[in-house]
Amino acid sequence: MGKDYYKILGIQKGATEDEIKKAYKRMALKYHPDKNKSPGAEEKFKEIAEAYEVLSDKKKRDVYDQYGEEGLSGGFGNNMGNSTGTSSSNYTFHGDPRATFAQFFGTSNPFENFFNMPGMGGNQFFNTDGMDGLDKDDPFGGIGGLGSGLGGGFNHGRTPFRSQSFNVGSGTGARKDKQQDPPVEHDLYVSLDDICKGVTKRMKISRRVVSNDGTARKEEKVLTINVKPGWKSGTKITFQREGDQAPNKIAADIVFIIRDKPHPHFKREGSDLRHICKITLREALCGVLVDIPTLTSEKIPLNLANEIVKPTTVKRIPGYGLPYPKEPSKRGDILVSFDIQFPDKLNQSTKDLMFEYLPTK
Repeated sequence: MGKDYYKILGIQKGATEDEIKKAYKRMALKYHPDKNKSPGAEEKFKEIAEAYEVLSDKKKRDVYDQYGEEGLSGGFGNNMGNSTGTSSSNYTFHGDPRATFAQFFGTSNPFENFFNMPGMGGNQFFNTDGMDGLDKDDPFGGIGGLGSGLGGGFNHGRTPFRSQSFNVGSGTGARKDKQQDPPVEHDLYVSLDDICKGVTKRMKISRRVVSNDGTARKEEKVLTINVKPGWKSGTKITFQREGDQAPNKIAADIVFIIRDKPHPHFKREGSDLRHICKITLREALCGVLVDIPTLTSEKIPLNLANEIVKPTTVKRIPGYGLPYPKEPSKRGDILVSFDIQFPDKLNQSTKDLMFEYLPTK
Protein backbone atom coordinates (compact mmCIF):
# COMPACT_ATOMS: atom_id res chain seq x y z
CA MET A 1 0.00 0.00 0.00
CA GLY A 2 2.99 2.33 0.23
CA LYS A 3 2.93 5.09 2.85
CA ASP A 4 0.34 4.93 5.63
CA TYR A 5 -0.80 8.54 5.79
CA TYR A 6 -3.13 7.87 8.73
CA LYS A 7 -0.28 6.40 10.75
CA ILE A 8 1.97 9.33 9.85
CA LEU A 9 -0.58 11.75 11.36
CA GLY A 10 -1.37 9.42 14.26
CA ILE A 11 -5.10 9.10 13.47
CA GLN A 12 -7.56 6.35 12.59
CA LYS A 13 -8.75 5.69 9.02
CA GLY A 14 -12.25 7.05 9.75
CA ALA A 15 -10.92 10.34 11.17
CA THR A 16 -13.05 13.44 10.66
CA GLU A 17 -11.89 16.55 8.83
CA ASP A 18 -11.45 18.35 12.15
CA GLU A 19 -9.35 15.48 13.55
CA ILE A 20 -7.13 15.55 10.47
CA LYS A 21 -6.55 19.29 10.85
CA LYS A 22 -5.80 18.98 14.57
CA ALA A 23 -3.38 16.11 13.92
CA TYR A 24 -1.56 18.06 11.22
CA LYS A 25 -1.35 21.16 13.42
CA ARG A 26 0.11 19.17 16.31
CA MET A 27 2.58 17.16 14.21
CA ALA A 28 3.71 20.03 11.98
CA LEU A 29 4.53 22.22 14.98
CA LYS A 30 6.35 19.32 16.66
CA TYR A 31 8.55 18.41 13.71
CA HIS A 32 9.10 21.79 12.02
CA PRO A 33 12.85 21.74 11.25
CA ASP A 34 13.28 25.29 12.54
CA LYS A 35 12.18 24.03 15.97
CA ASN A 36 13.12 20.37 15.92
CA LYS A 37 16.82 19.82 15.22
CA SER A 38 16.78 16.06 15.80
CA PRO A 39 17.92 13.78 12.94
CA GLY A 40 15.06 12.86 10.65
CA ALA A 41 12.82 15.75 11.72
CA GLU A 42 12.92 17.41 8.30
CA GLU A 43 11.96 14.20 6.49
CA LYS A 44 9.18 13.59 9.02
CA PHE A 45 7.98 17.17 8.48
CA LYS A 46 7.74 16.50 4.75
CA GLU A 47 5.83 13.24 5.26
CA ILE A 48 3.38 15.04 7.55
CA ALA A 49 2.74 17.70 4.88
CA GLU A 50 2.20 15.07 2.19
CA ALA A 51 -0.17 13.08 4.42
CA TYR A 52 -2.20 16.20 5.22
CA GLU A 53 -2.43 17.26 1.57
CA VAL A 54 -3.90 13.87 0.63
CA LEU A 55 -6.22 13.31 3.60
CA SER A 56 -7.59 16.86 3.65
CA ASP A 57 -8.66 16.57 0.00
CA LYS A 58 -11.80 14.41 -0.30
CA LYS A 59 -11.10 13.17 -3.83
CA LYS A 60 -7.49 12.27 -3.08
CA ARG A 61 -8.52 10.66 0.20
CA ASP A 62 -11.17 8.52 -1.53
CA VAL A 63 -8.60 7.32 -4.07
CA TYR A 64 -6.05 6.64 -1.32
CA ASP A 65 -8.54 4.75 0.86
CA GLN A 66 -9.41 2.48 -2.05
CA TYR A 67 -6.08 2.05 -3.82
CA GLY A 68 -3.37 3.33 -1.49
CA GLU A 69 -0.45 5.51 -2.47
CA GLU A 70 -0.03 3.59 -5.72
CA GLY A 71 -3.48 4.75 -6.80
CA LEU A 72 -2.53 8.40 -6.30
CA SER A 73 0.55 7.81 -8.44
CA GLY A 74 -1.55 6.43 -11.28
CA GLY A 75 -0.76 2.76 -10.72
CA PHE A 76 -4.36 1.68 -11.43
CA GLY A 77 -4.82 3.60 -14.68
CA ASN A 78 -8.26 4.32 -16.05
CA ASN A 79 -10.02 1.77 -13.87
CA MET A 80 -9.25 3.86 -10.86
CA GLY A 81 -10.48 7.02 -12.53
CA ASN A 82 -13.74 5.39 -13.60
CA SER A 83 -14.53 3.99 -10.17
CA THR A 84 -13.75 7.09 -8.16
CA GLY A 85 -14.67 9.90 -10.54
CA THR A 86 -11.21 11.44 -10.37
CA SER A 87 -8.07 11.10 -12.41
CA SER A 88 -4.85 10.07 -10.71
CA SER A 89 -2.87 11.90 -13.37
CA ASN A 90 -3.82 15.19 -11.70
CA TYR A 91 -2.23 14.25 -8.38
CA THR A 92 0.95 16.23 -7.74
CA PHE A 93 2.50 16.81 -4.33
CA HIS A 94 4.22 20.19 -4.62
CA GLY A 95 7.12 18.91 -2.53
CA ASP A 96 7.43 21.97 -0.28
CA PRO A 97 6.28 21.14 3.27
CA ARG A 98 6.97 24.72 4.37
CA ALA A 99 4.41 25.90 1.82
CA THR A 100 1.81 23.58 3.35
CA PHE A 101 2.70 24.88 6.81
CA ALA A 102 2.44 28.50 5.64
CA GLN A 103 -0.94 27.88 3.99
CA PHE A 104 -2.31 26.29 7.14
CA PHE A 105 -0.91 28.67 9.77
CA GLY A 106 -0.59 31.82 7.68
CA THR A 107 3.12 32.04 8.43
CA SER A 108 6.21 29.90 7.95
CA ASN A 109 7.44 30.84 11.44
CA PRO A 110 6.79 27.94 13.89
CA PHE A 111 7.51 30.19 16.88
CA GLU A 112 4.68 32.61 16.09
CA ASN A 113 1.69 32.90 18.43
CA PHE A 114 -1.59 31.86 16.78
CA PHE A 115 -4.94 33.37 17.71
CA ASN A 116 -8.51 32.70 16.61
CA MET A 117 -10.19 35.39 14.60
CA PRO A 118 -13.96 35.99 14.08
CA GLY A 119 -15.85 33.62 11.80
CA MET A 120 -15.48 34.28 8.13
CA GLY A 121 -17.40 33.55 4.94
CA GLY A 122 -18.96 35.09 1.88
CA ASN A 123 -17.67 35.68 -1.60
CA GLN A 124 -14.29 36.59 -2.99
CA PHE A 125 -13.43 38.83 -5.87
CA PHE A 126 -10.10 38.90 -7.63
CA ASN A 127 -8.12 41.73 -9.07
CA THR A 128 -5.46 40.24 -11.32
CA ASP A 129 -4.30 43.52 -12.82
CA GLY A 130 -0.53 43.53 -12.87
CA MET A 131 -0.27 40.15 -11.21
CA ASP A 132 3.01 39.46 -13.00
CA GLY A 133 4.34 42.97 -12.58
CA LEU A 134 4.68 43.08 -8.81
CA ASP A 135 8.12 43.42 -7.30
CA LYS A 136 9.65 39.92 -7.15
CA ASP A 137 11.60 40.64 -3.98
CA ASP A 138 8.79 42.37 -2.12
CA PRO A 139 5.35 41.43 -3.46
CA PHE A 140 3.70 43.65 -0.85
CA GLY A 141 5.84 46.67 -1.71
CA GLY A 142 3.20 48.27 -3.94
CA ILE A 143 0.27 47.85 -1.52
CA GLY A 144 0.15 50.16 1.45
CA GLY A 145 -0.22 48.60 4.87
CA LEU A 146 0.48 44.99 3.93
CA GLY A 147 3.92 44.94 5.48
CA SER A 148 7.12 43.38 4.23
CA GLY A 149 7.56 40.84 1.46
CA LEU A 150 6.93 37.15 1.66
CA GLY A 151 10.45 36.25 0.65
CA GLY A 152 11.16 33.33 -1.65
CA GLY A 153 9.11 30.22 -2.19
CA PHE A 154 5.42 29.46 -2.09
CA ASN A 155 4.32 31.58 0.81
CA HIS A 156 7.42 31.75 2.96
CA GLY A 157 7.97 34.54 5.42
CA ARG A 158 5.42 36.22 7.63
CA THR A 159 2.05 37.19 6.18
CA PRO A 160 0.59 39.67 8.69
CA PHE A 161 -2.99 39.66 7.36
CA ARG A 162 -3.37 35.88 7.11
CA SER A 163 -6.70 34.75 8.56
CA GLN A 164 -6.38 32.36 11.50
CA SER A 165 -9.66 30.49 11.81
CA PHE A 166 -8.31 27.29 13.38
CA ASN A 167 -8.44 26.66 17.12
CA VAL A 168 -5.43 26.77 19.38
CA GLY A 169 -5.31 25.85 23.06
CA SER A 170 -8.47 25.52 25.08
CA GLY A 171 -11.28 26.82 22.86
CA THR A 172 -11.75 23.54 20.99
CA GLY A 173 -15.54 23.77 20.78
CA ALA A 174 -15.73 27.36 19.58
CA ARG A 175 -16.14 26.51 15.89
CA LYS A 176 -18.29 23.39 16.01
CA ASP A 177 -21.44 25.14 14.74
CA LYS A 178 -19.70 27.27 12.14
CA GLN A 179 -19.99 26.40 8.48
CA GLN A 180 -17.45 27.13 5.78
CA ASP A 181 -18.39 28.72 2.50
CA PRO A 182 -17.65 26.67 -0.64
CA PRO A 183 -14.16 27.08 -2.13
CA VAL A 184 -13.67 29.97 -4.54
CA GLU A 185 -11.92 28.60 -7.64
CA HIS A 186 -9.94 30.76 -10.02
CA ASP A 187 -8.21 29.59 -13.22
CA LEU A 188 -4.54 30.57 -13.41
CA TYR A 189 -3.31 30.50 -16.99
CA VAL A 190 0.40 29.72 -17.33
CA SER A 191 2.39 29.60 -20.56
CA LEU A 192 4.14 26.37 -21.56
CA ASP A 193 7.42 28.30 -21.48
CA ASP A 194 6.84 29.06 -17.78
CA ILE A 195 5.69 25.50 -17.08
CA CYS A 196 8.96 24.32 -18.62
CA LYS A 197 11.21 26.24 -16.22
CA GLY A 198 8.88 27.09 -13.32
CA VAL A 199 7.64 30.54 -12.40
CA THR A 200 6.40 32.59 -9.46
CA LYS A 201 2.94 34.12 -9.88
CA ARG A 202 1.51 36.78 -7.59
CA MET A 203 -2.24 37.26 -7.52
CA LYS A 204 -3.85 40.32 -5.96
CA ILE A 205 -7.17 39.65 -4.22
CA SER A 206 -9.68 41.92 -2.56
CA ARG A 207 -11.78 40.60 0.29
CA ARG A 208 -13.95 41.69 3.22
CA VAL A 209 -12.43 41.39 6.71
CA VAL A 210 -14.26 41.75 10.03
CA SER A 211 -12.62 43.54 12.95
CA ASN A 212 -12.97 42.47 16.58
CA ASP A 213 -15.60 45.16 17.09
CA GLY A 214 -17.73 43.67 14.28
CA THR A 215 -17.03 46.35 11.68
CA ALA A 216 -16.17 45.22 8.15
CA ARG A 217 -13.65 46.71 5.76
CA LYS A 218 -12.12 45.90 2.40
CA GLU A 219 -8.59 44.50 2.31
CA GLU A 220 -6.27 43.92 -0.60
CA LYS A 221 -3.71 41.15 -0.41
CA VAL A 222 -1.19 39.40 -2.64
CA LEU A 223 -1.04 35.60 -2.74
CA THR A 224 2.17 34.04 -4.03
CA ILE A 225 2.12 30.85 -6.09
CA ASN A 226 5.33 29.03 -6.86
CA VAL A 227 4.57 27.04 -10.03
CA LYS A 228 6.95 24.09 -10.20
CA PRO A 229 8.46 22.87 -13.52
CA GLY A 230 6.21 20.39 -15.27
CA TRP A 231 3.07 21.00 -13.20
CA LYS A 232 0.09 19.54 -15.04
CA SER A 233 -2.96 21.43 -16.18
CA GLY A 234 -5.59 20.97 -13.48
CA THR A 235 -3.14 21.12 -10.57
CA LYS A 236 -4.82 22.91 -7.65
CA ILE A 237 -3.16 25.27 -5.17
CA THR A 238 -5.27 26.03 -2.11
CA PHE A 239 -5.01 29.04 0.22
CA GLN A 240 -7.07 28.16 3.24
CA ARG A 241 -9.66 30.60 4.62
CA GLU A 242 -8.61 33.57 2.48
CA GLY A 243 -12.18 34.40 1.36
CA ASP A 244 -14.51 37.08 2.69
CA GLN A 245 -15.04 37.11 6.44
CA ALA A 246 -18.46 37.15 8.08
CA PRO A 247 -19.66 36.63 11.66
CA ASN A 248 -20.19 33.00 12.68
CA LYS A 249 -18.80 31.64 9.43
CA ILE A 250 -15.52 30.17 8.28
CA ALA A 251 -14.06 31.96 5.29
CA ALA A 252 -13.92 30.06 2.03
CA ASP A 253 -10.69 28.57 0.77
CA ILE A 254 -9.29 30.16 -2.38
CA VAL A 255 -8.21 27.62 -4.98
CA PHE A 256 -6.09 28.42 -8.03
CA ILE A 257 -6.27 25.86 -10.85
CA ILE A 258 -3.36 25.70 -13.28
CA ARG A 259 -4.49 26.03 -16.92
CA ASP A 260 -2.40 26.05 -20.12
CA LYS A 261 -2.16 29.25 -22.09
CA PRO A 262 -2.52 28.63 -25.85
CA HIS A 263 0.90 28.31 -27.48
CA PRO A 264 1.68 29.19 -31.13
CA HIS A 265 3.65 25.99 -31.74
CA PHE A 266 2.69 23.37 -29.17
CA LYS A 267 -0.14 21.65 -27.37
CA ARG A 268 0.58 19.72 -24.20
CA GLU A 269 -0.06 15.97 -24.02
CA GLY A 270 1.01 15.01 -20.51
CA SER A 271 4.73 15.80 -20.44
CA ASP A 272 4.98 15.56 -24.24
CA LEU A 273 4.43 18.47 -26.63
CA ARG A 274 2.50 18.04 -29.87
CA HIS A 275 3.68 20.14 -32.84
CA ILE A 276 1.81 20.31 -36.15
CA CYS A 277 4.17 20.83 -39.09
CA LYS A 278 2.65 22.11 -42.32
CA ILE A 279 4.15 20.82 -45.57
CA THR A 280 3.00 20.80 -49.18
CA LEU A 281 1.88 17.70 -51.04
CA ARG A 282 5.02 17.87 -53.17
CA GLU A 283 7.21 17.98 -50.03
CA ALA A 284 5.29 15.06 -48.57
CA LEU A 285 5.88 12.96 -51.69
CA CYS A 286 9.33 14.13 -52.76
CA GLY A 287 11.00 14.82 -49.41
CA VAL A 288 11.78 17.89 -47.35
CA LEU A 289 14.02 19.19 -44.54
CA VAL A 290 12.08 21.02 -41.80
CA ASP A 291 13.12 22.83 -38.62
CA ILE A 292 11.11 21.97 -35.50
CA PRO A 293 10.82 24.69 -32.80
CA THR A 294 11.44 24.00 -29.09
CA LEU A 295 10.64 25.81 -25.84
CA THR A 296 14.32 26.75 -25.53
CA SER A 297 14.35 28.69 -28.85
CA GLU A 298 16.53 25.95 -30.34
CA LYS A 299 15.58 24.58 -33.77
CA ILE A 300 15.79 20.83 -34.35
CA PRO A 301 16.35 19.82 -38.02
CA LEU A 302 14.16 16.94 -39.21
CA ASN A 303 15.30 15.30 -42.44
CA LEU A 304 12.43 13.77 -44.41
CA ALA A 305 14.27 13.70 -47.75
CA ASN A 306 14.24 9.92 -48.09
CA GLU A 307 10.70 9.09 -47.09
CA ILE A 308 7.12 9.79 -47.99
CA VAL A 309 5.20 11.66 -45.31
CA LYS A 310 1.68 10.35 -44.80
CA PRO A 311 -1.15 12.06 -42.92
CA THR A 312 -0.63 9.49 -40.14
CA THR A 313 3.14 9.99 -39.88
CA VAL A 314 4.40 11.01 -36.43
CA LYS A 315 8.04 11.78 -35.61
CA ARG A 316 9.30 11.79 -32.02
CA ILE A 317 12.09 14.11 -30.83
CA PRO A 318 13.18 12.78 -27.41
CA GLY A 319 13.94 14.99 -24.43
CA TYR A 320 12.56 18.32 -25.68
CA GLY A 321 9.16 18.20 -24.00
CA LEU A 322 8.16 19.36 -20.50
CA PRO A 323 9.82 18.21 -17.27
CA TYR A 324 8.18 15.33 -15.44
CA PRO A 325 6.51 16.81 -12.32
CA LYS A 326 8.06 14.23 -9.98
CA GLU A 327 11.40 14.04 -11.82
CA PRO A 328 12.16 17.54 -13.19
CA SER A 329 15.56 16.37 -14.46
CA LYS A 330 13.76 14.16 -17.01
CA ARG A 331 11.67 15.53 -19.84
CA GLY A 332 9.03 14.34 -22.26
CA ASP A 333 9.30 14.41 -26.05
CA ILE A 334 8.14 16.56 -28.93
CA LEU A 335 5.67 14.67 -31.14
CA VAL A 336 5.62 16.02 -34.69
CA SER A 337 2.46 15.46 -36.76
CA PHE A 338 2.01 16.70 -40.30
CA ASP A 339 -0.65 18.82 -41.93
CA ILE A 340 -0.23 18.14 -45.65
CA GLN A 341 -1.46 21.06 -47.74
CA PHE A 342 -3.25 19.72 -50.82
CA PRO A 343 -3.69 22.03 -53.85
CA ASP A 344 -7.18 23.36 -54.47
CA LYS A 345 -7.09 22.33 -58.15
CA LEU A 346 -4.79 20.90 -60.84
CA ASN A 347 -4.58 21.65 -64.54
CA GLN A 348 -5.10 18.81 -66.98
CA SER A 349 -1.43 18.40 -67.93
CA THR A 350 -0.46 17.97 -64.29
CA LYS A 351 -3.25 15.46 -63.82
CA ASP A 352 -2.04 13.50 -66.85
CA LEU A 353 1.53 13.39 -65.51
CA MET A 354 0.39 12.29 -62.06
CA PHE A 355 -1.90 9.67 -63.56
CA GLU A 356 0.99 8.30 -65.57
CA TYR A 357 3.69 8.27 -62.88
CA LEU A 358 1.95 7.85 -59.56
CA PRO A 359 1.51 4.23 -58.47
CA THR A 360 -2.00 2.82 -58.42
CA LYS A 361 -1.40 0.78 -55.23
